[in-house]
Amino acid sequence: MTQRAGVLPDLEETSLGIELGSTNIKACLIGPDHAPLATGSHLWENELVDGLWTYSLEAVWAGVQGAVAALGDEVERRYGTRPMTFGSIGVSAMMHGYLAFDDAGELLVPFRTWRNTNTAVAAAELSEILGTNIPLRWSVAHLYQAILDDEPHLPRIASLTTLAGYVHRALTGEHVLGVGDASGVFPIDPATGSYDQRMLEQLGHLAAAKRPGLRVEGLLPQVLPAGADAGRLTPAGAALLDPTGLLRPGIPLCPPEGDAGTGMVATNSVAKRTGNVSAGTSIFAMVVLEAPLATVHHAIDIVTTPAGDPVAMVHCNNGASELDAWAGVFGEFAAALGHPCEPDAVFSALLTAALKGSPDGGGLVAYNYLAGEPIAGLDEGRPLFVRTPGSRLDLAGFARAQVYGVFGTLALGMRVLADQGVEIDAMFAHGGLFRTAGVAQRLLAAAIGAPVAVGRTAGEGGAWGIAVLAAYARAAAAERDLTLSDYLAERVFGDIDLEVVEPDAADLAGFRTYLERYEAGLQIERAAVASLVSGADNPKNAAEGDQ
Repeated sequence: MTQRAGVLPDLEETSLGIELGSTNIKACLIGPDHAPLATGSHLWENELVDGLWTYSLEAVWAGVQGAVAALGDEVERRYGTRPMTFGSIGVSAMMHGYLAFDDAGELLVPFRTWRNTNTAVAAAELSEILGTNIPLRWSVAHLYQAILDDEPHLPRIASLTTLAGYVHRALTGEHVLGVGDASGVFPIDPATGSYDQRMLEQLGHLAAAKRPGLRVEGLLPQVLPAGADAGRLTPAGAALLDPTGLLRPGIPLCPPEGDAGTGMVATNSVAKRTGNVSAGTSIFAMVVLEAPLATVHHAIDIVTTPAGDPVAMVHCNNGASELDAWAGVFGEFAAALGHPCEPDAVFSALLTAALKGSPDGGGLVAYNYLAGEPIAGLDEGRPLFVRTPGSRLDLAGFARAQVYGVFGTLALGMRVLADQGVEIDAMFAHGGLFRTAGVAQRLLAAAIGAPVAVGRTAGEGGAWGIAVLAAYARAAAAERDLTLSDYLAERVFGDIDLEVVEPDAADLAGFRTYLERYEAGLQIERAAVASLVSGADNPKNAAEGDQ
């Protein structure tokens, strides 16, 4: 007999969020109070195909269906019923990348993800011509690189989008993007809340000169702000989410967003002078700007909040995956001794040990570069752990060096923002790395030199964030003057307690010393890239670790 764990709210007042992360596809159902009612997840891995990182569309739908089915199972276990509808749905996914389709909706080339670094020539040329930083992973960089390379699929291209945009269109038939996700496709004009028309015309001239007849503007999804009507679940879309046929069509969807936007929502950091750090397979910081930056810098992307406000983004391709791999090794060692441990217990032990390490890492340095890292000027990565013969190798120092290594490249980018006079009142952190209370949070505060806040939603991540955006869209339809920032501050986070950690003086000084070693040691990383053949790497390892 099913055991009821509580009373399920009216399903018309719930919101379902689905986020396709790098290693995990998650579904989160929230009630009218925004608290999670049930969750579901499905693990997946990217593949290295012909030198490019990708996921198959078959894997996309197997993962989405698996996560939604797992959520349905949990609802049934806890509340004794299986959901046939929801009040609203939202889809989020990894930002950037390249999904190109023909008129019939056929994918023309395998999905090119954010972690590919083959677009250096296109990104550099576009950055110079458009007068703004165009990162390697942006969709327009992938498109222009395809034009420069005269790829054979271009004559058939009819549309391009991101992963979230693709899933949303399959569910609703609408070729749209939330403005935050769209800001990783092409630069956004804050005055219009859509693509920068001047830059789009410049790109159109460039593209037409090299590929006559190609209309770039006609390829891009329509841009929508948070709260806008983004379509309804079609019968075909309902069958994609729930092949059993139980889920009914007609459910409204909010604009699809990227993981950066859902991270801002999940941490209530959409107001000026606020920011957030999201740590998973990649790690990135978002700071909502008071004014435009004085200069263009390759380490800083200008994107937007889901409401369209300008944001400075420091995006690092490499996050916690290498730390995750080391945790796996220690877990195997414990099991070999006859003491198997759950992964969370291993992580907790490592992170707790890090607090006992020397503030500067004791001369130990860790590089988490499983993929290329543009901020460090690396087209490829080689994970390394480096120490001098005179350094002390113990668990505490090793653990602190590894955690510092997660934040190393991020700190280099944040230094650029500080040099441009950007001030931050507080940074909010989220992601599995922050589930162990007070450890990664404290070391991140030292790395960025600012207070770091963590709330009870820190481990919920983007699936919860996009569910909140779906709930906001429903509320905004009834209250036209309701802003996203007011909705989050008053209705979502009003009673959430935050733990704020100020930078510790010893940690600050220690991290500065660590970062000096880290920056100097990048020469070792470059030598490793030059001398160690990447074909010997196992691409599976590079896909793991969404802690």
